[in-house]
Amino acid sequence: MADPISDGTTAEKTDGAPRKTGVLSTLFNKGVTGLNALGSVWVLFVMILVNCDAFGRTLFNHPIEGVIEIIELSVVGIVFLQIADATRVGRLTRSDGLLNIALANAPRLGRFMGVLWEAMGILFMAIVLWGSLILLSGSIRNNEYVGADGVFTFPEWPVKTVIVVGCAATLLQFCVFATRYLRDKPTATDQVADAQREF
Repeated sequence: MADPISDGTTAEKTDGAPRKTGVLSTLFNKGVTGLNALGSVWVLFVMILVNCDAFGRTLFNHPIEGVIEIIELSVVGIVFLQIADATRVGRLTRSDGLLNIALANAPRLGRFMGVLWEAMGILFMAIVLWGSLILLSGSIRNNEYVGADGVFTFPEWPVKTVIVVGCAATLLQFCVFATRYLRDKPTATDQVADAQREF
């Protein structure tokens, strides 16, 4: 992956020199990691719930009501809790072969391509975030829920709130990447590589 940052408190510049990251960047990284950890805990909860439901059906002929609805909501919530961290550590699906070649042979062009990629990510997440905010507002206003009255019901707004938070965190992560591509100034090595590319 050709990501412009690392996971630690320092990030590697294109010339190999370490670059200190700020307090806000560190706090943001920890926040994104915390969302990912919360998603992992949620996965554990779903696993326990499914097993309890299975044992209840088999041993006591008494299933847990609402398990299917909870799982349906949980899958969406878990994805959006963990997508920002997946983006941060370079696990978001992408094809970066051409970008890696450009960064290695024409760093200025590579950084431009990197900024363009992150800008598309920002635009996409902004669209998803806007749509999610509309859905969240409607869910709260209309008191929307899943399940059947008298059997099991659960409001939709908590999961839709998680979607909004996940979208916002991922959008900010793309902004961080784009900013770091823009902030890195061309080095002498970059200038030589660009000059060689012109001949």
